[in-house]
Amino acid sequence: MNNSVLGLFLPVLIVVCANTMYNVCTKSTPGEVNPFITLFFTYLVAAVLTVILFFIFGNSSNIMAEISNVNWTSIVLGISIVGLETGYILMYRAGWKVSNASIVANICLAISLLFVGYIIYKENIDLKQILGIVVCMAGLILITN
Repeated sequence: MNNSVLGLFLPVLIVVCANTMYNVCTKSTPGEVNPFITLFFTYLVAAVLTVILFFIFGNSSNIMAEISNVNWTSIVLGISIVGLETGYILMYRAGWKVSNASIVANICLAISLLFVGYIIYKENIDLKQILGIVVCMAGLILITN
């Protein structure tokens, strides 16, 4: 496998593996634990791990210089991640099956991002994508009934 194929598919493999572990862990989170306490420990582990990875793989050892480059996107991403994590915990606590919750959320996300891409980034929506939305909607009906 050459570097371009590896560079293209390795991130997908990481996302799939991490997302699988994510959904198993989220579904397995005890119902009696407050979701925000479990998220606190989740982010504590994530913070320690990302600092370690920064020093292992970062191009710079000057963490303060890198922090000065951070903008509003990190703040909004943090808010988004808390919403995402809380939503999944609540979906599973509401009784969603691990085999359905993620696919329903991701189909809805894909449809939403088509419109976001069109409105914000001026991406085109063609007939194939509209048909894809219709197929996704039919899939949602089949999966949730």
